[in-house]
Amino acid sequence: MAQKVEKFSDLEDSFFDYIKDIVYATMITVDKKGRPRARVLLPIWEVVDDRPLGWLAVFRTPVKAAHLANNPHTTYSYWNQRQNCVFVDSVTTWVEDMETKRYAWDLYTKGSPPGVGYNPRAYWSGGPTDPKFEVLRIEPWRVQVLRGRDLHSRIWTAETETA
Repeated sequence: MAQKVEKFSDLEDSFFDYIKDIVYATMITVDKKGRPRARVLLPIWEVVDDRPLGWLAVFRTPVKAAHLANNPHTTYSYWNQRQNCVFVDSVTTWVEDMETKRYAWDLYTKGSPPGVGYNPRAYWSGGPTDPKFEVLRIEPWRVQVLRGRDLHSRIWTAETETA
């Protein structure tokens, strides 16, 4: 049975440990007909005001853009062979301002958490001002971490859910 926790800090260590181990997440969006679409990507994470906050460097593909325009609710799922999992239910929105895009670029470059990230110049040679460099802001309203060896599960839910 899942244990509910009041503060994100109650599961923060496991959240970051699993993400550092797994690295890649499956991002799920939903189309206008309610059909899910999955893709594997590499979000980066930090904690701001005692809440998780994610950033995702992406290309603005027509499918992703249409799905998020219709429904910004997304799920990010991490899994490894030891059955450790992280599930992040969130609202995901496009970042439009250059200051925030540069901020996300720097987080990718240094790794956030440490060990998770990459050099984004491999995809956007023009740096954070490259016209094809896009950033998504991930605002979780529910996070679940599941330990595979005994199925111990903890769930954090934001006080003011955006769901």
